[in-house]
Amino acid sequence: MSALIPCIVAGGSGTRLWPVSREARPKPFMRLPDGESLLQKTFLRASRLPGVDRVITVTNRELVFGTQDHYREVDARHLPLDFILEPCGRNTAPAIAVAALYAQREYGDHSQLLILPADHLIGDEDAFAQAVSLARNLASSGYLTTFGVQPTRAETGYGYIEAGEALAGGGQRVERFVEKPDSTTAQAYVDGGNHLWNAGMFCLQVDNLLDELARHAPDVLENARMSLNGSALLRGEHSTQCELPQGTFALAPDISIDYALMERSDKVAVVPCDLGWSDIGSWQAMRELSPSDEAGNQVNGEAILHDVRNCFIDSPSRLIGAVGVQDLIVVDTPDALLIADADRSQDVKYVVQELKRRGHEAYRLHRTVNRPWGTYSVIEEGSNFKIKRIVVRSGAALSLQMHHHRSEHWIVVSGMARVVNGERDFLLDTNQSTFIPAGHSHRLSNPGIIDLVMIEVQSGEYLGEDDIVRFEDIYGRIASTETKS
Repeated sequence: MSALIPCIVAGGSGTRLWPVSREARPKPFMRLPDGESLLQKTFLRASRLPGVDRVITVTNRELVFGTQDHYREVDARHLPLDFILEPCGRNTAPAIAVAALYAQREYGDHSQLLILPADHLIGDEDAFAQAVSLARNLASSGYLTTFGVQPTRAETGYGYIEAGEALAGGGQRVERFVEKPDSTTAQAYVDGGNHLWNAGMFCLQVDNLLDELARHAPDVLENARMSLNGSALLRGEHSTQCELPQGTFALAPDISIDYALMERSDKVAVVPCDLGWSDIGSWQAMRELSPSDEAGNQVNGEAILHDVRNCFIDSPSRLIGAVGVQDLIVVDTPDALLIADADRSQDVKYVVQELKRRGHEAYRLHRTVNRPWGTYSVIEEGSNFKIKRIVVRSGAALSLQMHHHRSEHWIVVSGMARVVNGERDFLLDTNQSTFIPAGHSHRLSNPGIIDLVMIEVQSGEYLGEDDIVRFEDIYGRIASTETKS
């Protein structure tokens, strides 16, 4: 059989699991109680399938370095990795179309893409592998194959697939896709036995997929082709980055693969399966992953509870005390606290919408921000000053850059720093410091074998994130609005 290439689609805006999930670090990057992120679990599940010897990931340009960090932690096989980098989100149809054209160019017409959302959880990997094997056979026979999860309840938050006649060798034809139903309709679907939850996973042979896109969504395919033709390709030793052009890809139709293709094609099959699947679409779904105490509470972190029932409390960094409350979701992060009725966890998105309307950074960024070289955390800020804690990994370096309106004072807390400050190039050891005047070109790097930890004090008339001119960068980035990047 032709090559199987998992294609992980990683992105999202992080609205329903705020404040842990945010636009700059959305749900796939959330750590579960066992310490692994949803992204890592998806990668491991895909890489353990028989015959897989490389993985494609479609993600936003700003998320690629975080994605690589998460893969690096668990990629014991050092699989070759392909990254298709979107300059903006345009839904799943353009993403999958570009991935198909890329796979055709690099791996041939008969390569098979296994499309996997990066933020879903599957409990039964053996059942998943069996379902993929069946889906591959259907894909080889010309079907666009999707996976339908056996429903366990009348869920109104999922789309459904109505399954039709059985196909030779397993699977069933898809009669239709159904949008999220009301509770009465959902219960009828469960009782009837012909409807499955739409898991948003697909197994597609490249030539068949492209033929069907040309027939049913030619505008999506044409934009994907122009975007790929205009992309910048960066090949490394173990990975390849394909960066799509902003001007072209931004014009792609904003449409899901379900709407653009699956609901229109007559060549769609479904594999019914029972995988222990969840899309972890709310804090209510997240709490179901942890055991409850005798009062129905789930607690992550340190908490003192008195007369508290049926509450979910997630506070890994700060002590929580609760008295006489019930049916609450409490999620604490260093810069934001969520308190919600347990039955209204889906409405968290309205908080994010309001934050975005106000232009508040908390909808997009955490206090600690990941960068390809490490992290920075904003400790305190006020009028004309900002204090950051910066961690630079061994061998990593920030870009050579300059600021027009702010000066910076760097103090090394631990490790060794190499500093370029104007015309000077020198080393700083623990407890040593330097001053970077506004207008000076400068660079910070870590020549040591342990993390470099330092405190940066910014001062000036303007401390906005767009006050940066980048001259050189080892990560191939161009000038952007990212501070200390």
